[in-house]
Amino acid sequence: MEIEKILPKNGPSIQEVKKYIDKYLNEIIVIKCGGSVLLDEKLFNQFIEDISVINKLGLSAIVVHGGGKNIKKKLDKQNIDSKFINGLRVTGEKIIKIVEEALLELNVEILNNINNKEANAQSVTPKNGNIIKIVPEKEELGFVGIPKEINKEVLINIVRKKKVPIVVPLGIGDDGKIYNINADIAAGAIAKEINSRRLLLMTDVEGVLDKNNKLILEINSDIAKRMLDEGIISGGMIPKINTCIDAVENGVTGVVIVNGKKPHSILFELFSDKGSGTLIRK
Repeated sequence: MEIEKILPKNGPSIQEVKKYIDKYLNEIIVIKCGGSVLLDEKLFNQFIEDISVINKLGLSAIVVHGGGKNIKKKLDKQNIDSKFINGLRVTGEKIIKIVEEALLELNVEILNNINNKEANAQSVTPKNGNIIKIVPEKEELGFVGIPKEINKEVLINIVRKKKVPIVVPLGIGDDGKIYNINADIAAGAIAKEINSRRLLLMTDVEGVLDKNNKLILEINSDIAKRMLDEGIISGGMIPKINTCIDAVENGVTGVVIVNGKKPHSILFELFSDKGSGTLIRK
């Protein structure tokens, strides 16, 4: 394997990558992408390249993608307003159909782009071997679910075939209906189920900021809980941080909130000393 042919020019150095490859050789990395990464062409292409590099280096990754902004575009076209409760979209019968459509379109786009880079990916959706069984979150949220069961065998079999599972954050309820799942929560549930060494949550922000808006490079779950209680962490960051805390308290070694707007942030997070975001450990 010629590492230099695989790595992007503006990514981490070959020396650094070699140093970290062994660390992840027998591990599965779970990566959640969302926000601008899925909308901005340049960021999207970098993300695709990063996932392809991980696959070509012979490492194992699972991708869970959101699609909030894509969903919003579709809802706006049909003049449908979204209501949110604590950062989660209220999802009625009409909205869930649009959500499903938007997410499946994105799933195919991610899949095709990775495969075009001579890497290997495979779609995981409720239509082809649903891996997530859910319980409804709250009645007032409609078709929004919390994962109660993850079929990890499906994922592990795809990974064994040296492919990257591209997971859509939708699950099926006991009623046989499709429910939307917050992509951070879906990624967290998968990472816990497979005891992942790293869970990367890609966002549009630097990472976790302190009360003076300075980036915090590393925190533990107790400090994160305190920051939630004091309201320093708010809005859409709340479900993210709750996912981080839940993951590290249930078998995931470390969760990183990664700035998806930085060039090759996934590669720098995994294969460099400086990382790119906030690392949360137990």
